[in-house]
Amino acid sequence: MKTDAQLKQDIIAELTWEPSVKASAIGVEVNHGIVTLAGHVESYREKLDAEHATQRVQGVQALIVEIDVKLPGSRQRDDADIARAATDLLQWTTYWNKDSVKVMVEDGWITLTGEVEWDYQRRSAAWTLKNLIGVKGVSDQIKLQPAITSTTIRSDIDKPLKRRKNSYAENISVSVLGDQVVLGGSVRSWSEREFIAHSVWGSSGVRDVINNISIAY
Repeated sequence: MKTDAQLKQDIIAELTWEPSVKASAIGVEVNHGIVTLAGHVESYREKLDAEHATQRVQGVQALIVEIDVKLPGSRQRDDADIARAATDLLQWTTYWNKDSVKVMVEDGWITLTGEVEWDYQRRSAAWTLKNLIGVKGVSDQIKLQPAITSTTIRSDIDKPLKRRKNSYAENISVSVLGDQVVLGGSVRSWSEREFIAHSVWGSSGVRDVINNISIAY
């Protein structure tokens, strides 16, 4: 097992080896394998690279980051400019509904909120913005949409229909393809057909409903 002194030397060496990090600007302290990084860097990307370089070193038990991002004068931008640039960058480089993720900027820190379907989409949003000029940090508060299942959709249909007399709910088939729901089967009236479709649209995560329910006179 490494001593704290040995671990500190290895971390400093790793930071020095990492070309994107100015190691001389970062102080390293180690206490029982718990590493504290302190100092000032000129970009959020450099801060992340320092964290990742430290985590690569064997023997690190935990990491405390007290690094501040202090942008040089040429990289200073106001929050409105950063927000516009971040929004444009997400629209150009991501593959989801453009209203899914919201951007808020305060003192150079970007906070991302909203919902996406997949974890890789959530991670790519924060990763995309790490190199944006003027950014001091990114807070990822994006949530994942609950997975759509035929059981969930079926429950959302059955609950309201049980309150209605002589319902044909048992004759309804439900299939899920991604965020698309396909309805089949038959009911006795157009109003019941539309009511079922309306119930499905109220289910979380549904983006499209194909209503193939027929009317059995």
